[in-house]
Order: sequence, then C-alpha cells, then structure tokens
Amino acid sequence: MADPQNIKNLIEYSPNSITSKVLAKGKNNVTLFCMAAGTELGEHTSTKEGFVYVLEGDGIFLLEGRKIEMRPGIFFPMSKNAIHSLTAEKDTSFLLSLCD
Repeated sequence: MADPQNIKNLIEYSPNSITSKVLAKGKNNVTLFCMAAGTELGEHTSTKEGFVYVLEGDGIFLLEGRKIEMRPGIFFPMSKNAIHSLTAEKDTSFLLSLCD
C-alpha cells in the first residue's frame, strides 16, 4: 500500500501544458491531471469505465455531447468508450479514476 498523500500538494501547472501524475496503479488506476488555462484535450475515448472528480479550476468537459462545467467538487461517472473532450478556461485539476 502506498503512503497517504495530500493531493492538493501535488497540483502543479506548467504554462500552456497538460500534466498528469499516476497516483495509483492496478485494478483501479487514479491519475491527477493539471491543465493550464487555455489548454484542451481533443475528442477521444477510454477503454475503461470510471469517474472524474474536479479539484479546482474552471473548464468544460464534453461527455457524449453533454456539456459539464468543471468546477471544484464536481463528480461524474464516465462509461467505457464514451466520447469526450476537455477545455480549461482557468488552471484546472481533476482526478480521473479508471476501473478494470
């Protein structure tokens, strides 16, 4: 078992970049994403189901054509193979958990 971590202390933004840190790997993968203001991830899918939990920021998550505002505390599930894209209007960080 990994040592406990304060996720807020792991948040780091790089200008005009998107960074990710794998926090847990195994049957349940958890990744911290940090998107600098103005960055975006184009449309893509995931081969696993999971969820997103927004830690801080302001952005838009398009999930299967549905617009979800990425604000602190927002949580939503994501189905396997769901088409999605993201845009960060301000520095935005979130946890993505994918399950086998």
